Amino acid sequence: MSRAVIILSTFPSEESAAGVAKKVVGSRLCACVNFTEIRSIYSWKGNMEDQQEFIALFKTTKRSSEKLKAAIANLHPYDVPEIIELKTSDVSKPYMSWLAESTNRVAKKRHNTAKR
Repeated sequence: MSRAVIILSTFPSEESAAGVAKKVVGSRLCACVNFTEIRSIYSWKGNMEDQQEFIALFKTTKRSSEKLKAAIANLHPYDVPEIIELKTSDVSKPYMSWLAESTNRVAKKRHNTAKR
């Protein structure tokens, strides 16, 4: 069974986080995205920034993580998007099953179909 990973990224607005989330969940690159407003203080181009942002947690499998990170980078509004992969060490079996099923891009074959 695949391992669970969480991809973390920050966004400038709720709309941008939701837009990316809907696209990657819709394309089955991840099973779920949680996001909430945060305050970020960081250095950018020699200046100290103090901004409201939205942190997003993209839940996926290791098998889908590279494609998900590429999609986030492609869709992200920042010049240098934060894209961090967090590895998990203990995930409940029912949640892992749901995560794997939700990111499975191949339709399951039916075992009881009659040949024609």
